Amino acid sequence: MGSPFSSAPRANQRPVAAVVLAAGKGKRMRSSVPKVLHEVCGRPCLWHVVRAALAARPVSLSIVVAYERSEIEEADAGWALSIVPRFVDQGTPMGTGHAVLAAEDSTAGAADVLVLPGDEPLVTGEQVRGLMAMHRRRDVAAVAQTTVPDDPRGFARVIRDANGEFVRLAEGTDATAQQRALSEVATSVYAFRRDQLYEALPVVGRVNSQHEYYLPDVLGILHDKGERVAVQLVDNGGSVGANSRAELAKAAEVMRTRINRRHMDAGVTMIDPSQTYIDVDARVGPDTTVMPMTFLEGSTRVGRDCLIGPATRLVDARVGDGATVTFSVVRDARIGRGASVGPYASIRPGTVVEDDAKAGTFVEVKASRIRKGAKVPHLSYVGDADIGERANLGAGTVTANYDGFEKHRTVIGDEAHVGSDTMFVAPVRIGKRAWTGAGSTITRDVPDGALGVERAEQRNIRGYDKRVRGKHGQAKGEAPTKRSDRRTGRGTG
Repeated sequence: MGSPFSSAPRANQRPVAAVVLAAGKGKRMRSSVPKVLHEVCGRPCLWHVVRAALAARPVSLSIVVAYERSEIEEADAGWALSIVPRFVDQGTPMGTGHAVLAAEDSTAGAADVLVLPGDEPLVTGEQVRGLMAMHRRRDVAAVAQTTVPDDPRGFARVIRDANGEFVRLAEGTDATAQQRALSEVATSVYAFRRDQLYEALPVVGRVNSQHEYYLPDVLGILHDKGERVAVQLVDNGGSVGANSRAELAKAAEVMRTRINRRHMDAGVTMIDPSQTYIDVDARVGPDTTVMPMTFLEGSTRVGRDCLIGPATRLVDARVGDGATVTFSVVRDARIGRGASVGPYASIRPGTVVEDDAKAGTFVEVKASRIRKGAKVPHLSYVGDADIGERANLGAGTVTANYDGFEKHRTVIGDEAHVGSDTMFVAPVRIGKRAWTGAGSTITRDVPDGALGVERAEQRNIRGYDKRVRGKHGQAKGEAPTKRSDRRTGRGTG
């Protein structure tokens, strides 16, 4: 599958320049992280916006920044964009109109300008393509994208005439009580003819409550000149923007619904989609069932016909066809075809659980390979180890891999049989079809087919109970009495 950021202009297409506004300080976030870098379903808000912008196949991409330029540039460097963005420093931000004006030089050569806010993660490539198609098909001066949110407070209201045609936008902070009663608001996604945009921007004033140059005022200026402005009304699930933690959570909720619907349409079963959390980059194969309270994060890939969950977290994991992972955490690890993990297992980075292998109940595995058909059924820690094919580790097996300075490996051969409560002090090697006795601490290699046993000889002390009871003045058959704690007077036992 190609990069989501692939972009190439179509032949005979009017060239478009994309401008993304990412200079907002994000005071309402109350965060040291730039507002546009807060994540929604595994990716920063700005990532979602840039991906949508590139759906218009722009000839240039400008990102307008101010306060946190270095952090934003560093994040962008890892996104493998098909167009190298130009970062435009707005200087001291004086509104969205001022931000777009700062990008004038970077849009040179384009016929149209697509403007998007860096904090609107719900804008999609499909929406952008529809916006630009409307702009060109109707041959209008501008198109404003609008939506109907659950809570329109603070957003620019759409003012229409008696025929329902666009007149202007009224900023939420400056709108009248009658205008604030309107429910349709702007998402701050716009398409403009470039020449008309940059003719109108110098006319925009700062006579408003925030003393800023409002980009939405351009639409009113164009309308008053007799130009037509179209409206693209979209359904964003009642959400608009991500200017606060609450708005961020709402946007994530809407995006999860979109993601889950896409997976279900592709053949994935979700028992309760409202309790299923899948990041935008995760992939799930058909006929897989995802149980409630499951998180598929990062670049996780799940194959066909798997059972994942409930209460399971996979982070950058690979899960083969037919595998089961339940009540467990798998991070940066690979689970093979038909393998079984959990319940209550922790599979840590660098681990490979091969086909038909098992890491069972209360098992922790780190930087190890559990080879085909091998089993670590329960209550074990396997770290820095190689477990051979069809080997079986008994309950309570521990690989003591750390000597306080370095990590050492344990190698257990094919078809080895490890008794319960065996501790391997690495480095140590257990041969093919070798055995260990239950309760052993193995510090030396065990040859192929041999039995390794390390135990002190058992002693049975006859009459022990009678002597202990006599020492404490109890007759035969009496229950032990609690000793009194001299400091508290409370019984202990």
